Amino acid sequence: MCLANMMLSIQQGERIPTVQEFSVKIGLARGTIQNALKFLIDQNAIELESRGHLGTFLKKKNMRALFGFAGIDSIVGVMPLPYSKRYEGLATGLITGLENQYDIPMSLAYMRGAQNRIAMLMDGRYDFAIVSQYAAQGIIKNDKAKIRIVKSFGRQSYLANHILLLHDKNANGIRDGMRIGVDKDSVDQMKLTEKVCKDYTVEFVPMNYNNVIDFVVKGKVDAAIWNEDELQDKALDINYIEVNSDHQADTEAVLVVKRENETMFRLLDEIISVETVLDTQRLVMEDKISPSY
Repeated sequence: MCLANMMLSIQQGERIPTVQEFSVKIGLARGTIQNALKFLIDQNAIELESRGHLGTFLKKKNMRALFGFAGIDSIVGVMPLPYSKRYEGLATGLITGLENQYDIPMSLAYMRGAQNRIAMLMDGRYDFAIVSQYAAQGIIKNDKAKIRIVKSFGRQSYLANHILLLHDKNANGIRDGMRIGVDKDSVDQMKLTEKVCKDYTVEFVPMNYNNVIDFVVKGKVDAAIWNEDELQDKALDINYIEVNSDHQADTEAVLVVKRENETMFRLLDEIISVETVLDTQRLVMEDKISPSY
């Protein structure tokens, strides 16, 4: 029911649209709107209060009932593959944070590449996506996809730092003629690669982000941007240098939804506690609790 969906995005105490305004927004006759409002009231899904010339206000709403009438029976998000302790902690924190009083089943899917995750979000496959602040701001700025940020989790919630892996044990940076691995589906990796290589003549080698370490170790590429967390977690002996991203937006996780999905924005904003997610992530990273996602 479209009306139930709209009621979910209206806060208690807010003025609701008039029947005529609902009719225009939903594209249904005024009589149909009036009957739908009466139905929601009779089912104790909403309680309205008339304030004369000021209009009608939403006094109370039964979220669980409205979810049912709106056809929302589950919420599914997508985030990066949990290959590092930090990602495992983030996934566990999100699952913990998504537990709610409305008994709506919540789940997470995992997919590499911010571009891929945003594409699936816009296609309606997922209700929300986790990407870096850097990737989200770039997508919003260039209007590549109409998304909006619901929650920001702070610096180093996404990863500790990006680093430049080097095949040559004696190398100390990019040199002309190098073959540089780049994953076009990873906004962060691609943009940071362009930044560190801007003053050099290099060959970009397309690759899957998950194959970075293998390609660098075997010399299939001379260098590639990577996530420092996995290097530390696995205690790998590979030459690398730190990459200065200036703003550190690439280290911050954000939760995004489709820009026009006001219902999901309000719901996730209400349900998810940044503090809960970060506390859980920290406990996983300190091995005080086991990851569960």
